[in-house]
Amino acid sequence: MATDKDWGKKRLNHITLLDGGMGQELLRRSSRKTTPLWSADIMLNEPMLVRDLHLDFIQSGARVITLNTYTATPQRLARENELAQLETLHKSAMEAALGAIELAERDDVAIAGCLPPLVASYRPDVSLSFEASLDAYRRLVELQSPASDFFLCETMASINEARAACTAAMESGKPVWVALTISDFHPGLLRSGESLHEALQVLASLGAEATLLNCSHPEAINGCWPQIRSMGNKVGAYANGFVSVGPLLPGGTVEQLEVRQDLSPTQYAEYAMGWVREGASIIGGCCEIGPAHIKVLHERLCQEGFL
Repeated sequence: MATDKDWGKKRLNHITLLDGGMGQELLRRSSRKTTPLWSADIMLNEPMLVRDLHLDFIQSGARVITLNTYTATPQRLARENELAQLETLHKSAMEAALGAIELAERDDVAIAGCLPPLVASYRPDVSLSFEASLDAYRRLVELQSPASDFFLCETMASINEARAACTAAMESGKPVWVALTISDFHPGLLRSGESLHEALQVLASLGAEATLLNCSHPEAINGCWPQIRSMGNKVGAYANGFVSVGPLLPGGTVEQLEVRQDLSPTQYAEYAMGWVREGASIIGGCCEIGPAHIKVLHERLCQEGFL
């Protein structure tokens, strides 16, 4: 874990390489049956897999790893009658991330606290009110703060979600990055149907340090750079490798989703390097983007003088 001072110094004037998606890769490595709790179930039962995957991402070149708490929200846990595991899951996730950094013997790796959609990914229609969301995110911030260098509000599908998560994270006093997920077919819109332009204006008013796009098709992200660059702060992107997220329902499992066959590590790196040329200073991967993708991306960044 980097200190706030060290992390601030090291992230100036260069590209920050994030890790890739934890959940899908953990499912591939796990011996357990897939459940609606997804990576949180593995966190409870096979925590060493989580630590080892963090380590693999670090050794592939990632300099930010995100806590494996994406599905460990009070709402998701309550739906599966596992709310009592909330604190245990977050403690275990922090131990796994810190353990990976210790094994890597590096002092330049930061930990991002994870503030995800509380109820379901890509489904802002089932999200909570702003006030209820804010209370839940404040609890997650409290749980994750001991190990987090900054907070990443990710896969935010609506302005309401993004505003609540960002507000709670800003109260921590730590840097805050917000990643919005956009429509794969109408890139100027969030998955809620709200305009990306309006969402960016709201984030600017809240004071987020960085604005990103995530968990969307890389092709959709390609069309958004004129708007994203207008933010004037740090910007970035990390895409997913799904054919479509349409089949995933609240409480369902990711086995419902089909993986793209045309997004090899080399092909993904081409997309990501294009984002760098468009002005991105933060890149990485989301679902179905594994250590092999991050390794090739790291190599490209080094070859082209960005690292």
